[in-house]
Amino acid sequence: MDVIGTWTGRTACTLQTALRMTNEALAARLGIAVRTVAAWHAHPDIVPRPEMQQILDTTYERAGESVQRRFTLLSRPAAGPPQAQVLRVAIAVVIRGEEVLLVCRRGSEALSWQFPAGVVKPGAAPEAVTVQETHAETGVHCSVRKHLGSRLHPTTGVQCEYHLCDYLMGEASNRDQLENADVQWVPRTAVTRFIPADRIYPPILTALEATA
Repeated sequence: MDVIGTWTGRTACTLQTALRMTNEALAARLGIAVRTVAAWHAHPDIVPRPEMQQILDTTYERAGESVQRRFTLLSRPAAGPPQAQVLRVAIAVVIRGEEVLLVCRRGSEALSWQFPAGVVKPGAAPEAVTVQETHAETGVHCSVRKHLGSRLHPTTGVQCEYHLCDYLMGEASNRDQLENADVQWVPRTAVTRFIPADRIYPPILTALEATA
């Protein structure tokens, strides 16, 4: 059984609902005027006087287990609407000597060159997704060297996790022809010919220049 520290108009009305009583029936049970119960409904933050606190305590204690259980359930804060999860994507910047791996996406309007990427499902590690999705898309095995940072993409609103990766093995090929039109190794110095510089996350450009 819950212990009520201080009764308010709100908790008194919750007890009324748990008892399944009308204003008149609760007033009769407590020995008070109906207008007092109505005042609790109108002013839920009102704190009844000490003698009324005792009457409410006694009524609650004698109400029985089922009523007390209902009271507890009704007193719980209402759950808000579920929060939408921001789509999270792991992006691989795979380096092989003087080259970087790119994929050409099939868009709704045009083709666009991007770095290999995959959706990070709840509970998955972005680093693992980076490696797995790169291989799934391109056939290239890689390992994550370091995390370059993350951002909420300014155009898509997707949460992006960027990883600088080292090439391990495998021939680059288009393994996802529904999503991609092509896969290529391109010179690191020529990346901005494929992807406009203003669309590339700045730490990627810094990393490509530093490793050139």
